Amino acid sequence: MNEAITYLKVPMELEDDRNVCLGPDGSVAHVTRTLNMVEGRWKLPILFRLFERASMRTSQLLRDIPGVSQKMLTQHLRELEDDGLVRRHDYEEQPPHVEYELAASGRDLMPVLTAMRDFSRRHPKG
Repeated sequence: MNEAITYLKVPMELEDDRNVCLGPDGSVAHVTRTLNMVEGRWKLPILFRLFERASMRTSQLLRDIPGVSQKMLTQHLRELEDDGLVRRHDYEEQPPHVEYELAASGRDLMPVLTAMRDFSRRHPKG
């Protein structure tokens, strides 16, 4: 009877090298943190729209992202801002004028996201 291997064998010369991959500051922890930053139904559409345009108002994002509610857009924008991916600029005017743009870390993330898109195109579900 064949046994299923339920773990990935990673070649390592020293036992301490395991921390490079699996430790609290290892590769897995960093990739997981990054994935958590973009987790959520509307975060990727927001990021790609802000990548396409230098800055956008909330009303523009609502028009450009079909199906998103004001509440969810605001929630996801706040989370992206808390994670340092999006910058909010309040012009302190009446009526309120607020614009959003990608922060430097959000711009740094875009090549990773486009690489993931390209990977998906090269490896279609099948």
